[in-house]
Amino acid sequence: MPSPSSTAHVDQAAVEDAAARLITAADERQPCPPVRDLIGRDDVRAAYAVQSVLHERALAAGRRVTGRKIGLTAPAVQAQLGVDQPDFGVLYADMDVTADATGSGVETTRLLQPKIEAEVAFVLAQDLHSPTADGTFRAEELADAIAAVVPALEIVDSRVAGWDISFGDTVADNASSGLYVLGTDRAEPDLFGPDLDAGLAAVSMTMTRGDTADAEQVSAGHGADCLGSPLRALAWLAATAVRFGDPLRAGQVILAGALGPMVPVAAGDTFRADITGLGSVAARFTPSSQEHS
Repeated sequence: MPSPSSTAHVDQAAVEDAAARLITAADERQPCPPVRDLIGRDDVRAAYAVQSVLHERALAAGRRVTGRKIGLTAPAVQAQLGVDQPDFGVLYADMDVTADATGSGVETTRLLQPKIEAEVAFVLAQDLHSPTADGTFRAEELADAIAAVVPALEIVDSRVAGWDISFGDTVADNASSGLYVLGTDRAEPDLFGPDLDAGLAAVSMTMTRGDTADAEQVSAGHGADCLGSPLRALAWLAATAVRFGDPLRAGQVILAGALGPMVPVAAGDTFRADITGLGSVAARFTPSSQEHS
């Protein structure tokens, strides 16, 4: 994931120091102070430069890219952080815990400060590398490039202690990424009617915690809460990825952003999200085997 060419103007020493702080937090499994003292609260170039350093380290360690995630899609969250745009991070194969989610369970010790949110995910059938002359992608082009629409759970995390994050902190920290779960229910885009944008904006989501008998609703929302529509979030990411020189590719998974508030996760929790027109996705969380002993 190359950074924009303008990152040549950032303070590279500060970028390296911020990356080192986040890497140490992840390696030592100990949350760290925010990195905004090094790169600023809202310096987009510096924040993505840090993310790029982390990405290069991930690739060098053998991690394989499976897609991207979009964050900060809700207007309320943007207002809270004082930004007017979403952000993105990179998904890697070892972040996909779909098989564990309803099997042995996802070990909470894989994360530092986990929270969960329900999202619409896209699996791409085609590369998205040719925007229109104004740098955007039309809804019809996006619909043709989508192989499947999938209910998903993103288990977000932060290497920054207490989730004390600004825009710069979360972007640098790979958009506060953790793990993700894809549902087994998959829909083709035409299931949502001739206007995919409107169809996805109209979906509703409810997420519960607990077993079926005593499940408690903990989050709810609509497709329109995700940048107006999950398809619009995809359009933003596709155009941004082209500008960054690393377009979205066929086969990649795109997590389009939360449909409702994120919820803290603890060992023993079970979550289920239902999204109209898509179906459901669930995850169970367990302590590690060491904690069992």
